[in-house]
Amino acid sequence: MYLWRSKISAGLLLAMACGDSTSDGATTSTAGTVATTTTASQGSQGDPSSGVDPSTPTDGGSGTGDSGSSGDGPAPGFDLPALDELNTDELATSPICAECHANAEGATAMRDAKSRPIAPFDLWRATAMANSARDPFWWAMMSAEVAATPVAQAEIEATCLGCHAPMARVHNEFTGLPAPTRADLLGDSKAGKLGIDGVACALCHQIQPDGLGTDASYTGGFLVKPLRQIYGPHASPFTMPMQHRTGFTPTKAEHTTSAGLCGSCHTLQTETLDPDGTKLPGLFPEQATYLEWRNSDFRDEGTPGSQAAACGACHMPTSDADGAPISTRIARNPRGADFPPIAPRDPYGRHIFVGGNTLLPALLRDHSDALRPNADAAAFDAVIASVRAQLAERTATVGLTAKRSGDSLHIDVSVHNLAGHKFPSGYPSRRAWLRIRVSDGSDALRFRSGEVDGEGRLLDGVGQPLASELVGGPVQPHHPQIASEDVAQVYESVMADKGGLPAFRLLRARSFVKDNRLLPAGWDIDHPDAARTSPVGVGADADFVAAADTTRYIVAAPVVGGPYTISVELLYQPLAPRFAAELFAVETPEVRAFEALYEGAEHTAEHVAAAELVAP
Repeated sequence: MYLWRSKISAGLLLAMACGDSTSDGATTSTAGTVATTTTASQGSQGDPSSGVDPSTPTDGGSGTGDSGSSGDGPAPGFDLPALDELNTDELATSPICAECHANAEGATAMRDAKSRPIAPFDLWRATAMANSARDPFWWAMMSAEVAATPVAQAEIEATCLGCHAPMARVHNEFTGLPAPTRADLLGDSKAGKLGIDGVACALCHQIQPDGLGTDASYTGGFLVKPLRQIYGPHASPFTMPMQHRTGFTPTKAEHTTSAGLCGSCHTLQTETLDPDGTKLPGLFPEQATYLEWRNSDFRDEGTPGSQAAACGACHMPTSDADGAPISTRIARNPRGADFPPIAPRDPYGRHIFVGGNTLLPALLRDHSDALRPNADAAAFDAVIASVRAQLAERTATVGLTAKRSGDSLHIDVSVHNLAGHKFPSGYPSRRAWLRIRVSDGSDALRFRSGEVDGEGRLLDGVGQPLASELVGGPVQPHHPQIASEDVAQVYESVMADKGGLPAFRLLRARSFVKDNRLLPAGWDIDHPDAARTSPVGVGADADFVAAADTTRYIVAAPVVGGPYTISVELLYQPLAPRFAAELFAVETPEVRAFEALYEGAEHTAEHVAAAELVAP
């Protein structure tokens, strides 16, 4: 199975052309081989005065990703392996688990009070967890990191696979093999077959409690032992069926519902590398979702806060779609009927793992011939619907007030974070922002900020993309107050290199040049984790506090033109167009393949919250 094909894959709209790269160190993609790019194209490398990380290859600022391409052939396409059934005795792919933990027509097991199917395998298989090793954005980013620092390729790939293809890593550790590489995911080895299954059942349910919640466990530092025990939260499990069918023994373990288990991959601390691979001292907290949660009122470790809840409360809820607690049998027999000895259990967590990513499930759904997920379109549609519901119902709210000051309106827009961590959280490609519109008494638009074009780029007052949306552009600062249509309030994290310039390669990141993402409720500057989760670039904005921020808009609005209708909406993108453009300025086959998928995707921003009022 090959990652790159020299012909267009069925179902892929690959309009971009990618010719034979002549960049130093790059291997040309040909049929029957796996293209491996070890350096980026030698185009414009950026100028420190431009605000661009000089290590980021660019194509002269257009962001179209044409650098190094002669345009005389079709773009490469993904061609990932399909999932196989494999049981190595210590690890197993998810189809092995599905024999008893997927829904069947003849079984009442794994159904809620209204008989709706809620089997772990069925709910999990279309999630980002299940498809972490099939994520084309991840493949592109990993290749870009290798292109920027080719001498560190083995270490980069081992680190990336540690959380995105964790069973490959664990298998190689068990068998004494070297750390797996991205090429392993494309072949027929046991490591590849296990790794391409993503963050699967036999991985999470075999993680040991040792060290969870400590620095040693972060960045994929969880421990799995070849004990052939499958851990779950329920006492006195009926062991015989699983032992007989798979060789694994179900075992009660409290730590399976702990936030520390999730935190082992959702706290990622990386080293800063120079282009020659030299490591700078210290670690950069690329994502710290677990640490953000631990410094919040939602934490349930130690002394619980007023809203104490572990990750599963939102991401693996024990209530059904109607909010009712779930009690059900947790397995059925392989022939599709219930196991009489297995009684209903509670609490029962729905393995929906819903987050804020709508782009990945849409790409997997629309390009299943190339990415080969083990889920159908309906499953991905369900995930997308769940993500949108989560964003709109449990993420944030906005408030709106206005008062007159002469011929101007002073409009205060407040945003309140409902999540148990920062919003947005996780990888720094994500952002949220405020779109505000003010119309006069004749419905004429008098002011707008935060408008976007069809590509999702923020626009100025005359409808052109802001400079901060373009490759090499400045960073949109945090704004306590806005009086111009040429700026917008954007909640995001932007990495910085060792010189303080914006960086879009993770391993160049030394700090954040900006991090004004909304803090969770209860965030405390004196907490031990505060140093790794503190805001950056908010200055002396007194309105930026735990769980909230207020932005004042000053709009020219003479009384004679009123009344004025003011509407505001909080919007979200899992992949900001600027971040994507900086990636597309790198020349690797994986980047070109992802760019082709991205360009054909829907770029409509996701709705989070809205408010409206009429002012005189």
